[in-house]
Amino acid sequence: MQKDCPECGEKIVGRTDKKFCSDYCRNAFNNKINKDSSNLVRNINNLLRKNYRILQELNPTDKTKTTKSKLLTKGFNFENFTSIYTTKTGTVYYFVYDQGYLPLEGDYYALVKRN
Repeated sequence: MQKDCPECGEKIVGRTDKKFCSDYCRNAFNNKINKDSSNLVRNINNLLRKNYRILQELNPTDKTKTTKSKLLTKGFNFENFTSIYTTKTGTVYYFVYDQGYLPLEGDYYALVKRN
């Protein structure tokens, strides 16, 4: 019994458990399945990734201080973060994955990394 490639429809030659005719078809098929189905999801993931890279670049030592203008100059978007952590004393940290920031007085921000 011969099977057809689910991506291109060609006959599959080789092992009996082979599912695709080539690596190209296997990759193309899996890329279609794993593609973000919505532009909204893809755009938000891109914004989060950009924010994460900015925080990572400005915080190489896992704890530092920076200004709001420096964050804005690099393109940081304060509306996009993944979680909020509130300490027992009421201090609110905003996190983009494991990189976080804490608003301080005078347009300063403390940058931290969660371990």
